[in-house]
Amino acid sequence: MAVFVKAAETGSFATAGTMLGLSSQMVGKHVQWLEARYGMRLINRTTRRQSLTEAGLAFYEGSKSVLAEAQAVEALAANLQAAPRGKLRVNAPISFGAHSLVPKLAQYLRDYPEVEVDLTLSDRVVDLVDEGYDAVIRIAPLPDSGLIARPLAPYRLIACASPDYLARHGAPSHPDDLAQHECVGFAYSARPAWPEWTFIDEDGRQYVVPVKSRLSINNGQALRNAALEGLGIILQPCELLREDLASGRLVQVLPGYEAPSRPMHLLFSPDRHLTPKLRSFIDFVTVTFG
Repeated sequence: MAVFVKAAETGSFATAGTMLGLSSQMVGKHVQWLEARYGMRLINRTTRRQSLTEAGLAFYEGSKSVLAEAQAVEALAANLQAAPRGKLRVNAPISFGAHSLVPKLAQYLRDYPEVEVDLTLSDRVVDLVDEGYDAVIRIAPLPDSGLIARPLAPYRLIACASPDYLARHGAPSHPDDLAQHECVGFAYSARPAWPEWTFIDEDGRQYVVPVKSRLSINNGQALRNAALEGLGIILQPCELLREDLASGRLVQVLPGYEAPSRPMHLLFSPDRHLTPKLRSFIDFVTVTFG
């Protein structure tokens, strides 16, 4: 097919042979073989010129399509064998990125020394395509965006406060008690602090309780610091609070009630030819946080 296409495009067996490293006679044999196989004349040949028949023109167009697909498959196979390299632009929420993703990135960068990661941490919803990100980690229910979403382990939240705050105000024994407490809220420019927190008991019953937030902060680390200073109860992710809870600097409240976990996904654009760097990052995130 490749020889036939070249002969059709050049209009000469001799020219096609020169370009392919074949004799004009060998080019002719390739064309004759196709004609014999399919039982139709593809090229009208005279001593002075040659031209495609109607069947030859249709076969020429089909052959070009087949050859292009074959080249794409070969390129894909080569791409799969290539070492990941180049810059990878990633976006993640601030608390998850700082306390969960960054510590794990050390191993990823050791495994793929030719990859550079440009990580942006923000709690706003970025536009993956318009802002030029390769991958985005998002903690929230997903709208229909046309992006590919790989599910990760849900993001678990814990309510906690400092021993000093609890000594002064007492510990809530039921979610309804939160209405009598100072609850430091998480807020950012696109969304005010939630006026209600939700909890689920061991029997699956759900409680949606109003909370008051005299102080609202747009950063998880700052919320943690506020709780450590005894400013109130916070509802933040386990990863951010784990060391403080283990040391007793913070104490979980309402241990018999669990805050609903938030869905977390890795998003990237649909592309049947993923680059090795993006494929390696997708595998790393889904294995590490799946």
